[in-house]
Amino acid sequence: MDLVLWRHAEAEEGDDTLDDLQRSLTPRGMKQAHRMAQWLDRHLPESTRVLASPARRTEQTVQALGRRFKLRPELAPGCTAEQLLAAAQWPESKAAVLVVGHQPVLGQTIAQLLGMGSVELPVRKGAVWWLRRREREGSAQTVVVAVQSPETL
Repeated sequence: MDLVLWRHAEAEEGDDTLDDLQRSLTPRGMKQAHRMAQWLDRHLPESTRVLASPARRTEQTVQALGRRFKLRPELAPGCTAEQLLAAAQWPESKAAVLVVGHQPVLGQTIAQLLGMGSVELPVRKGAVWWLRRREREGSAQTVVVAVQSPETL
């Protein structure tokens, strides 16, 4: 199974008057999202299931991809790695799954899947981590297929 984790692109700073879920992408964030979406569209299988947090910034990020997606409330800011993996149906899903979400859960999920324990890996805004679950000699392994940042595209 392939699990692709995409952190939302750069968003407006939050303040006391703006609900965190309503924060929008900045103009720079829109460019990041479009750049990464072009790369993803070239590499993702057509059958990829696409899931996103209900936050406005994640919805704007995933819309750049131009594919059907589902907003999943369990992926909202503050979710756990276990909730993210359950939503993605890891590792049982037959199709690749793209999850558009937030830090720190993306970094926590990556660390957990790579056997690093409860640390939190940094994930840049707009960046993608592509992980694959495979069987080798009777043992399950998670390998990193790609790590891509919009700044390098």
